Amino acid sequence: MADSTTPPLIALQALRKSYNVGTPTEAEVLHGLNLRVQPGEFVALIGPSGSGKSTLLNILGLLERATQGDYLLQGASVQGLNDAELTLRRRRTLGFVFQFHHLLPAFTALENVTLLALMHSGRISAQDEAHARDLLAAVGLAGALHKRPAQLSGGMQQRVAIARALAMNPPLVLADEPTGNLDTASSAEVFALMRRIHAERGTAFIIVTHDPRLAARCDRLVELVDGRIARDVPVVQEAASQTMP
Repeated sequence: MADSTTPPLIALQALRKSYNVGTPTEAEVLHGLNLRVQPGEFVALIGPSGSGKSTLLNILGLLERATQGDYLLQGASVQGLNDAELTLRRRRTLGFVFQFHHLLPAFTALENVTLLALMHSGRISAQDEAHARDLLAAVGLAGALHKRPAQLSGGMQQRVAIARALAMNPPLVLADEPTGNLDTASSAEVFALMRRIHAERGTAFIIVTHDPRLAARCDRLVELVDGRIARDVPVVQEAASQTMP
């Protein structure tokens, strides 16, 4: 976790996002958001459909730009960066896990995890491969290195996606409904894996979820309603205080 001298991992200042700017159909979907996320936090982002969650996650992930306001990532504004600079910053700082794993079907699990290193430097070093092997072992897939996605269950595919998200050792992972396409048992396993990675590596997570059970197992809850932050509260971990049988 951060000390008092560490800047927030994320700081949004009066952030606004509009679409179709300057046209009769211009619409503002985020209305002056102020938000801080510290290194090592585990945050649930919730809200009804159309509340702006996906737009906010895209801005946090440097996939879209805010219309007004500022976004500071690790203490530095990203608003003035060009597309190439944003891409480089995204690869160095952020990992992504989606509802659908988006693994390349022709690539093995190991190749999918080393893909970011290949994109970043144009080659895969022995160190990159060893790191990918370690990550796959950490997510319980040491025996599936050379299997392709079609040979893996949905939960296993999502584990590969989590390993891929960690390939560049990002301080922050953004997860968009990461368990939304899984059955109950696989969902619980994948969420438990993210919590373990958070505990062991200090990686910060922001998880968009519609599942109130998962949101209740995060440490902080940020709720968006109509493009505004309606609630930003710590989660009381009632289960943690109960005596185990």
